[in-house]
Amino acid sequence: MSLNPEQVMQMAVDAAESIKAHDLVVLDLKGLSLVADYFVICHGNSDTQVQSIASEVRKRAHEENVHIRGLEGMNAARWVLIDLGDVVVHIFHRDEREYYNIERLWSDAKVVENV
Repeated sequence: MSLNPEQVMQMAVDAAESIKAHDLVVLDLKGLSLVADYFVICHGNSDTQVQSIASEVRKRAHEENVHIRGLEGMNAARWVLIDLGDVVVHIFHRDEREYYNIERLWSDAKVVENV
């Protein structure tokens, strides 16, 4: 049985939280974007933490048989993007997150409160 977008989002949140991701925010993009239903956004304070968060999300996706459509930025560990279909996970290095401020770019999206 495959997971629905809400379950995939929660799986990604749980994985990121297990590695102590900072300032985790989920944006509900339904009705705003054809790209995804949810953006999961968080950051790590070091390259190692960013890579660890991304590795845990990838590991949990494999365990749940969630297809990873794309993974970018793992080597540089400044902004790792994991495309899980209806859920896109953005894992920033702290400095990059402040610079790109992706939440501001998607300010019309609702923030999911209970994750």
